[in-house]
Amino acid sequence: MKQGILICGHGSRDKDGITHFQTLVEKMRQRYPDRVVDYGFLEFAHPVYAAAVERMYQQGVRHIIALPAILFAGGHAKNDIPYEMNTLQQQYPDLKITMAGHLGITAPLLQLAQLMVQEAATQTTAFAREESCLLLVGRGTSDPDANSDVAKLTRMLWEGMGFGFATTAYIGVTKPLLADVLPLLEKLPFKKIIVLPVFLFTGILLKRIYEQVAEFQLHADKEYICTTPFGSHEWLLQAIDERIREAEAGNPNMNCQLCKYRTQIIGFEEEQGKEQVGHHLNVKGILFEEEVKPGEKKGIMTTVKKVFGI
Repeated sequence: MKQGILICGHGSRDKDGITHFQTLVEKMRQRYPDRVVDYGFLEFAHPVYAAAVERMYQQGVRHIIALPAILFAGGHAKNDIPYEMNTLQQQYPDLKITMAGHLGITAPLLQLAQLMVQEAATQTTAFAREESCLLLVGRGTSDPDANSDVAKLTRMLWEGMGFGFATTAYIGVTKPLLADVLPLLEKLPFKKIIVLPVFLFTGILLKRIYEQVAEFQLHADKEYICTTPFGSHEWLLQAIDERIREAEAGNPNMNCQLCKYRTQIIGFEEEQGKEQVGHHLNVKGILFEEEVKPGEKKGIMTTVKKVFGI
């Protein structure tokens, strides 16, 4: 049985973000030369998952491990991507799709986060960590479980690296927002703040973080140093390897102890038992809007169809 790995991205309106994601996919192809490695997006970009699955199916793949390239388990990892995969599974009776877990906090990811902070620190004069502050900035979701993972990562880096203080902010959806936290940091007795955006790749939200920090820096008394996103580092690839091995062993489960869809969580009681339904149909790409559709040769009609979205 031919094996495949589908890297499930979220998608972005930012072309740089898509390019960075494709770099990860290419490294995965080099890492797994005996498998068909492809990718798709949930929204805002092409190919959509359905196009990627059909392309893999036409290459003879009959077992796909679908890996969410998602750091923390919010609605995308818990609802949207599984819903898409379940829907596709019903369309291919002889194809098996196995969901892998989201990336989450693992030892390789912690090592990578530490490296990002250390590299950012080289951009300024030497400073004692106990006299400095660490600020992690998450994407922000409507799921408190996913948001708490960002705070957990903050705490582990704080204690592991010995910063004088560390805190968490978000760029949207939940609080505290980055714009609200920056003025508070100005009141603390730390001259330097390392800002670690918890993002895999660049994109609109990451650039928004950089812009807000740069604008705030213009009138701030302290120095703010931002890290790069995690990117396609070897340690990230090792974290992905771990999730693939779990899926192969039949144990790709995420930690659902505090999932608002399974347990009554304070303030989110109405979410318990909610049906698993995707909510991205209105922003998904037009099906098969690619350079070449699966099984189709490129020609003038391909260009015409792409222009008209068919």
